[in-house]
Amino acid sequence: MSATSLVILNAVLALMMFGIALSLKAEDFKRVAQKPKGPLVGLVAQFVLLPALTFVAISLISMPAEIALGLLLVSCCPGGSFSNLMTYLANGNTAMSVSMTGIASLLASVLTPLNFMFYASMNAHTDALLKTIDVSTWDMLAIVVLVLAIPLTIGLICGRRFPTFAAKTEQFFRVISLTALLGFVAIALILNWDQFIAGASIYLLFVVAHNALALTLGWASARTLGLPKADRRAVSLEVGLQNSGLGLGIIFTYFAAQTDMAIIAAAWGIWHLISGLSLTFFWQWLDRRQLNSAGTVAK
Repeated sequence: MSATSLVILNAVLALMMFGIALSLKAEDFKRVAQKPKGPLVGLVAQFVLLPALTFVAISLISMPAEIALGLLLVSCCPGGSFSNLMTYLANGNTAMSVSMTGIASLLASVLTPLNFMFYASMNAHTDALLKTIDVSTWDMLAIVVLVLAIPLTIGLICGRRFPTFAAKTEQFFRVISLTALLGFVAIALILNWDQFIAGASIYLLFVVAHNALALTLGWASARTLGLPKADRRAVSLEVGLQNSGLGLGIIFTYFAAQTDMAIIAAAWGIWHLISGLSLTFFWQWLDRRQLNSAGTVAK
């Protein structure tokens, strides 16, 4: 991929992050300070438990080092804005989901590269591959700060100073975010289409299993800590629906030759949309069933 293409891709990713921050309000962060239990459970599951369990999985299950790196990178990414919409449709705590997305995106500026490089260096196979690529933690920190931290900061400032502009453009940036994610996925698959088709069953098996782990981890963490149903759904979707667009941006920039990594992140980008919608519809069905049962008992 040419230098110009990389600049464009990272600029689009930065625009996505700007749009996320633009819709955030001071109340979203105050809410976390007032009721920190739910967001804290989600953030620990997101940045501590999921990368750690992914590391255990890639250490115990035999797989190519590139696939292991792809799964590890996705597990270190924050939740995306898609989780907010899915939480709303699932009758979850949407306000908490929005707060978690904002805070997770800010924390990811540091935690995503640090987690990824730490766990990748702990596995002999992935560490050997990293050394051949010659990418450092500082390299990854630089790109994540450029496409994540700076756009988020600018977006927060603009949202606070120009609330009318933020309100009018919120829907536009939601569309941009989803379109950009699908664009990143399409580019990754088109560039590696033959390889994807040749090993589609293996790629999808790893991605589906990994996504199931993330969703289950979010739900189990929230359930274990006694969070109410709406909060459990928000945490589950926040942990289970990763910002794979960020992962693809990092891969295109520093791991362009590792096609398996790009395929894994792209497949994640497709599958987490499917799994998120499926889980949302399932929860909607459960709510209708419970409502109908309550109505029948009342009669």
